[in-house]
Amino acid sequence: MVSLFFLRRPHLLHTPWAPVFSIQLAAHRGGSGERLENTMEAVENSMAQRADLLEFDCQLTRDGVVVVSHDKNLSRQSGLNKDVNTLDFEELPLYKEELEIYFYPGHFAHGSDRHMISLEDVFQKFPRTPMCLEIKERNEELIHKVANLARSFDRSEITIWASEKSSVMKRCKAANPEMPMAFTTWRSFWILLLYYLGLLPFVSIPEKFFFCFLPTIINRTYFPLPCGWMNKLWATFTKWVIMRKSLIRHLQDRGVQQWKPKLRYHVGQVQQPTHMILGKQESVLSFHHVDPRDLSQVLRVLFWCLNEESDFEVAFSLGANGVMTDYPTALRHYLDKQEPRDPASSV
Repeated sequence: MVSLFFLRRPHLLHTPWAPVFSIQLAAHRGGSGERLENTMEAVENSMAQRADLLEFDCQLTRDGVVVVSHDKNLSRQSGLNKDVNTLDFEELPLYKEELEIYFYPGHFAHGSDRHMISLEDVFQKFPRTPMCLEIKERNEELIHKVANLARSFDRSEITIWASEKSSVMKRCKAANPEMPMAFTTWRSFWILLLYYLGLLPFVSIPEKFFFCFLPTIINRTYFPLPCGWMNKLWATFTKWVIMRKSLIRHLQDRGVQQWKPKLRYHVGQVQQPTHMILGKQESVLSFHHVDPRDLSQVLRVLFWCLNEESDFEVAFSLGANGVMTDYPTALRHYLDKQEPRDPASSV
């Protein structure tokens, strides 16, 4: 009973975090379903759809340039069987004319822009757009270059560290502690264990973002295991474990204030709107003081990587704050059809 009480009222035990931006639409690999992944054309297309977050993976070239690339080896992307770190930036090959979408097998992306881009170029063109940067392996030079780029562009607070590995995340946080963290794989399992043991309300959570796959896409658009029956079993198990509205609500409720693009809520005391330029897109951001008793509007829980409207609906019905997709246009159309929703209403 005590655990349930504090699960629903975490502000009684923890000082909430005030997020500086919100996320409804996150573009996976810059929007890799509608244009070639991780190209400037893909990024510009996503921004035209008012993306709230751009997601990238980072690699380091031989001459020390941080490039936006999911793969270390260039074979899948370009046909050249070489690692990024064996080439200078100017030697990087063009992408293939079409690339299969990883989270939508049998579907392919095309685009006129086939050039790999540097992280610095993206920062320069979209200096105030929130981004999530995944570091896949322990590379001290790469980590420190990313950390310093975020500092030099004065965007640490809107640049998220992401990594599957806790050992890598530890290095990332040390390199730039001002950048918020997403959960690693191990930390995600740990949080789930604490939730089912009833201990989650009593544990400090340093991470600010929970990016989680949606179990219903397993065996449909995501095949993590080699056998169909194993994927089906994994989908059933993870659906039972992860899709818990009370867990999502609790993670959201570790915060008090919200920056929410365009949608305006009349909760507490609202100040005058502030304008922020996101690349070439101008969005109106309104600051809200949210009553601590109604904290579910804090935007930090996202499901990935969803590419069909039925999956968008499942994610938001669970109370998720946002979705990461390869198809920003499809998600934008879905969001524009919806009435402004309070995630608390679905919990």
